Amino acid sequence: MKILSTCIFSTILLLSFSINAQKKMIANEKTLEAMRITNKYFMEKWDDVGKRIVHERSRASNIWTRGVYYEGLMALYKIDPQPTYLDYATRWADFHKWDLRDGATYTRNADNQCAGQTYIDLYLLDPQPYKIEKIKASMDSMMRTNKLDDWSWVDAIQMAMPVFAQLGAVYKEPAYWERMYEMYMFTRNNHGDKGLFNTKDNLWWRDKDFDPPYVEPNGEDCYWSRGNGWVYAALVRVLDILPKDAPHRKQYEDDFKAMTKSLVAIQRKDGFWNASLHDPKNYGGKETTGTSLFVYGIAWGINSGYLDKKKYQPVIIRGWNALMKDAVHPNGFLGYVQGTGKEPKDSQPVTHTSIPNFEDFGLGCFLLAGCEVFKTDSHK
Repeated sequence: MKILSTCIFSTILLLSFSINAQKKMIANEKTLEAMRITNKYFMEKWDDVGKRIVHERSRASNIWTRGVYYEGLMALYKIDPQPTYLDYATRWADFHKWDLRDGATYTRNADNQCAGQTYIDLYLLDPQPYKIEKIKASMDSMMRTNKLDDWSWVDAIQMAMPVFAQLGAVYKEPAYWERMYEMYMFTRNNHGDKGLFNTKDNLWWRDKDFDPPYVEPNGEDCYWSRGNGWVYAALVRVLDILPKDAPHRKQYEDDFKAMTKSLVAIQRKDGFWNASLHDPKNYGGKETTGTSLFVYGIAWGINSGYLDKKKYQPVIIRGWNALMKDAVHPNGFLGYVQGTGKEPKDSQPVTHTSIPNFEDFGLGCFLLAGCEVFKTDSHK
């Protein structure tokens, strides 16, 4: 009976989304319910927090995909403080001894440092030094060198940049913010031929492989949706942490605003963004992860006073309502999630029912978006 009731509720929920889907944000209680059912689906499927993730090979459960999920879970906990969420995250961190992937504390790989974002969030709720000593040791080991070129792919910006921001805030040590800035700017301006950020389009190439002369089938530059989403989300998370008078804050603000204008201009009419941002016919179709990250960033921009509400509110209404209407299954499964990869053609086809190789990070992106939308008054 409980399962039946949930299905009936979800069906009514989905029907309500189709009405005024482009005009008015759905009610906050429905947004919260959608986040609860998608998270419940995942937590029940992965009730063992330490279970290794096995596809073509076995991986620890604190790799970057799971780290992104826990970022979303911690955001959900802040607006819906259910003890089960905190317990689930704490048991996961305890299982891994608050260390990085496979116990490799001194990695320079940003993907493997991603879990540290949640360790630090948990530390802030209960400041026990052991919770962050290993992520601090990892980042400190990087700062003892002059090497700045570790983030050679844009995903890395989201995985590790917020860790530097968090540590700088926890320890009141601006040196973390300075190194974060140096590494960000190296990726922005130096990787590839002339940096991975194209100031002409205000979008990012995923890595040096996609610098010109590489183009999409329609002749446009290859801007992968989720790759740009990672940078956009990182800017949001960093700006949310840095003091207002931080030395390099304006650089991040300017890049965030420039990206926003470019992203808004290419949103699909149905509210989603394509996997290929400038070639809608190259694996065109709905895609949840990039769309979620863009909704997250734009909603944050409105909430934080960076973006004009009247101008940008319709963008998040279209985006979030589309995700709610088309991506959320009645049982909590998320559709249209592009699995792991680095460009539009990877992990295809992406459909309403296709199961990605990793479900965790897609949910993390969705929860980040939902929580930021929840904070707006766009639903009124």
